[in-house]
Amino acid sequence: MFFNTGSSFQHGPERISERPPYTQHVDWHALYPNAICLHGPRKRRQIALTFDDGPDNTWTPEILSVLSHFNVKATFNCVGQQVYYYPEVFHRIIQDGHIVENHSWDHPNFTKIPLSEARSQIERTSSLMEQIVAIRPALFRPPYGAINQDVIKLVLSLRNRILYWDVDSLDWEGLTGKQVAANVLAHARAGSIVLMHFAGGKEGNLQGTVQALPRIITTLQREGFSFLTVSNLLNVPAYL
Repeated sequence: MFFNTGSSFQHGPERISERPPYTQHVDWHALYPNAICLHGPRKRRQIALTFDDGPDNTWTPEILSVLSHFNVKATFNCVGQQVYYYPEVFHRIIQDGHIVENHSWDHPNFTKIPLSEARSQIERTSSLMEQIVAIRPALFRPPYGAINQDVIKLVLSLRNRILYWDVDSLDWEGLTGKQVAANVLAHARAGSIVLMHFAGGKEGNLQGTVQALPRIITTLQREGFSFLTVSNLLNVPAYL
């Protein structure tokens, strides 16, 4: 069964209109350095690839196959309803040695919903993951990167950290593989957390992501970088 992630997300697929300016990410990190993860240590040539909005049964398996080929471990920020629809793909992510984190139940903009619903979005997703694979995520990536002070306090009350990024591939815009790779390689540096996607995308197309990954991985490895999960990059627990 194919599940159209774009139309099912509460506030729609990834798009610029829902995203706060990147400078706000930096500001929140400055205010809450221990609670909001923007990047890892800048002294070591290590990078974390992170993927949002899945799983699905179209792009997720292809991305997992590329990562497996290069023996790269990554971080998958899962939408709860997608885990519900595709538990077998979710299982494969775990079995392949990647980590999974919380990306809400159905991808709303957390600054546009009541805090009670925001809490339910996080808890419902974590509870489903715990039910399926006996893990409870310690990191939460807010849909669209949209947060405010109330949302931050809520996430902290649930004993989670907020996972941001400092390199945006913009792969959800339907870019070619060369364009996606260029976006990452132009900005990646020691400690970077790279934002990509493993479901959704413009018109449901993430072919550019699949095509870009080998070039991103081989180029950065050639430059002496290694790829870690976010928890290893930041030296924080992946699960509660």
